[in-house]
This record gives sequence, structure tokens and C-alpha cells, in this order.
Amino acid sequence: MNIYLILSILFSAAFVAGLWGIFVKAGEAGWKILIPFYNLWIWLKIIKKPWWWYIFLIIPFINVFVILLMIVEILKCFKKYGLLEQALGVLFPFVYLPYLAWSPSEQYHDPSSLSPVKKTIVREWVDAIIFAVIAASIIRIFFFEAYTIPTSSMEKTLLVGDYLFVSKLSYGPKAPNTPLSFPFVHHTLPMTESAKSYLEWIKLPYYRFPGYVSIKNMDVVVFNYPDGDTLSTRLQSNASYYQLVRQYGRDFVWNNSQNFGDIIARPVDKRENFIKRCIGIAGDTIQIVDRKVLINGKEEQNPGKRQFKYLVHTDGNPINSRNLERLDITENIATDNNGTYELTLSDASLEGIKLFSNVKSIEPEIMPKGAWDPNIFPFDSTCRWNVDNFGPVWVPKAGVTIKINPTNIMFYKRVIGVFEGNDLQVRDGRIYINGKEADSYTFKMNYYWMMGDNRHNSMDSRFWGFVPEDHVVGKASFVWLSLDPDKTLFNGKIRWSKLLHFVK
Repeated sequence: MNIYLILSILFSAAFVAGLWGIFVKAGEAGWKILIPFYNLWIWLKIIKKPWWWYIFLIIPFINVFVILLMIVEILKCFKKYGLLEQALGVLFPFVYLPYLAWSPSEQYHDPSSLSPVKKTIVREWVDAIIFAVIAASIIRIFFFEAYTIPTSSMEKTLLVGDYLFVSKLSYGPKAPNTPLSFPFVHHTLPMTESAKSYLEWIKLPYYRFPGYVSIKNMDVVVFNYPDGDTLSTRLQSNASYYQLVRQYGRDFVWNNSQNFGDIIARPVDKRENFIKRCIGIAGDTIQIVDRKVLINGKEEQNPGKRQFKYLVHTDGNPINSRNLERLDITENIATDNNGTYELTLSDASLEGIKLFSNVKSIEPEIMPKGAWDPNIFPFDSTCRWNVDNFGPVWVPKAGVTIKINPTNIMFYKRVIGVFEGNDLQVRDGRIYINGKEADSYTFKMNYYWMMGDNRHNSMDSRFWGFVPEDHVVGKASFVWLSLDPDKTLFNGKIRWSKLLHFVK
């Protein structure tokens, strides 16, 4: 049985047992805690709170904070006014409430009989700050998290400067692998370049709580960078450590601190957050033919606002910059002396630029089949693939057993050896897993194939392969603010048309 399931059952049982005893001490029948919804009504009765509190107890998200407040009110009934006592009660109710319930020395007091407790201004501020930190941390870990688009890999679906909410509930929130961490920061302490914001004294295995949907093709997903387990402190996740090793050699990277800094490792939940579109789910076969993405042999459907690079040939007269901006053509605009532009165009802007009188022809930039890019997964010359002609490759699915051999092990070597924690070795044309020769493997997790909508300016699965399910953070849901980094406040800084819309 999963350790998280066991702990969840034990903690829930302890919490219920604690409230059972507290109900009894308060003069109510203990069995009432076992009746859903009714138990909350009795709890409010015990702590003498008005009936309208119950409304907030049935509203998602808000009910979490109300429960925390109700725990504090229960503690007050036992005259636990100290900051440490209340913090322990909120953080560890499955321990502290049973203690109050079953300890003969702890006496329940009716709230109406208690004298008001005066707090100093400092204590009131400390209480408010601690409660806010706890509440915000719970929201961030289990419900939703704010995220900012840092690069143009998802243009034009998501723009640099978009602020959005990522739903943790959609696919189910992950339990943190490193629960001991500084609040509200990801992996590095503020005002430092490389100081860790977390402690690895406690390392929890992967567990995902149930979500209400599964990942589907074309979902926009936030996930932890799969190549981010090892990285250079100087370059961080701007450059893959593994690509640096392939390019320069391991010894050079490890012994050149001037260029690369220190080489460090990060746990899954502290790796950089990336956002891409899920092109392939577990069990899919992905292939790219002359830029067209095929999923199980069929061209992708509803892939967002894709962009590709084109060579736009004019009659020598320049294209007006205002016309480019009107068509939302803003990225990597380059031209030569012969009137040829290299432009990154969406399908809509491509159709618009065809209407310009000075545009004579438009040529898509496509790397030909067989032109090998050594930075493209699986980094093997036997697969002469590039960003525009790639595959086919099968995306691993949990529970599926495949035959493995020296011909296909390059696709699944990192999956088997790193993501699923096996000792994988290939010697003399034979494959050994955990010391035993193997000709098949059964995958433990589901994997996904992620790509940016800005197809010629996106570091994605074409460059680092599969995304494991334990790296998935959540679903990009809602853009609440969009700021153009290249404009001023009084000159179009706020992209009003992008505000308050759902991500598709």
C-alpha cells in the first residue's frame, strides 16, 4: 500500500479521534463527528460561532481557512492562547487534538465562560502574519499557484509578461518532495544567486492526490524541467547541463567554474518550472514531418496559435513596422539588403502579410529530412532528426511492457535509469537493469511529450525527451494580467485584450 495512503488514513483517523473526544468533553455525543456535514454544524455549536460560518465551510478553497480558524477556536476552549500552542494545533491537528481530547489534565471550557484575552499589537501582527503564511502556503501547494511567462516559447497563445494561475487541483496536487523550505520562493533564497531555499533533511517520495481531470492532448501544462536534476549555477536552466556535457565534455564542464559555476543537483519539486503544450500523452506515437506534427498518424488538432519561421521576399520596399505590429508580428524581425525578411508568423499573421502589396513570395523555413541536429533527442546519429523532421517515437505508458534492445534503448535510457530509479547499463551489446540482463521493461509512470506553440523558438521535448508524470505541476488555467515588457505604462503597457481570459 502507498505510504501516503497509509499516512492519510492514520492522520485522518487521529484527527477524527481527537474531535470525538473533544465533542464528549463539550457535552456532545462523540459519534456525531462521523456524520458528514452534520459534524461541522456541531463543531460550530461547540465553539459558539454563528450559523452563517457554515456557508463558508461548503465553499471550496475558503473552507480550508475556516477549518483552520475552527481549530484555533477549539484550542481556545482549552485555554491554549500561546502562539506556539496554536501553531502546533494548526500544523499538527492529528497529534494535538487527540492529546487535548484524551489527556485527563486538559479541561474543556465553554467559550461563553472565557474572559477575553488581550493581545499586544506585536502579538496580533505575528498571529496575522503566521496565519497568512500558512494559508497562502496551503493554497500554493494544493490549490493554485501564480506563474509568469518568462520566454516566448508559447507565443502567441501566451506572451512574455502574461501573469496566470496554474491549477494544482486539475490533475491533482503533488505532495512536496522537500517540505522544509522557505515560503513563497521556488529553489533559491531571495537576494542570492545560488543559496538553496529548501532543506533536504526530509525527502518524501512522489505522491499525487486525486485530480478531477487527466492530462489530455493539447492541454497547456506547467511542469518541472526534466533536464533540471543537474545544472550549472552560472547558467541555471537557461542551458541544459546534459547538452553542455555533450558539447564540451564532462570534465571541462565540471572543472571550469569561471564559465559554469558549480554543478549542483535539485530534487524534482525544486527544478525550474516550464510551460508547454502537451502534444502527446502516454501511449501516443509522435512524429514530425516537414513541421506537421502527427499524433498516432494523424495531424494534431486545435494546437493553439502556432508560429513558424518564414522568409518573406519583398520587391525591395520595406515593410512598415506599424503594419507588422497590427498583425501582431513582434518577434525576431530580421532583414537583409535584398528586401528579404525572416519573420516568425502565426497562421493568422501569415494570411495577413500575404496581402501586402510589396510582398512577392513567402517561403517556409524547414530543415530537410535527414539533416541531423545533434542537440535533438535522442542525440544519436542513427536518428538523423531535427526540429522539423522527427520521429516516430512512442511515449511510455505506466504498466506497458516493451522489448528493449541496443537499437531502441537510447529512447528510454533516461526514463529507466533516472526517472524510474534503476541501475541501467549497456555492455557488449547487452542491457542490464539492476545487475540482471534484460530484454524487456515495464514502465512505472506515465510520460508526456511537450512542445511550445512557437515551434522554431522553443526548447521542449524535441531537445530533452519525455516529461514524467511526477514532474507535472498543474494546468495553466487563467490569465489575470498581461504586461508588455517593451512598452511604458502610458503607451500600451497593459494588454487589455489578454486580461481575464482562460488559457486554451
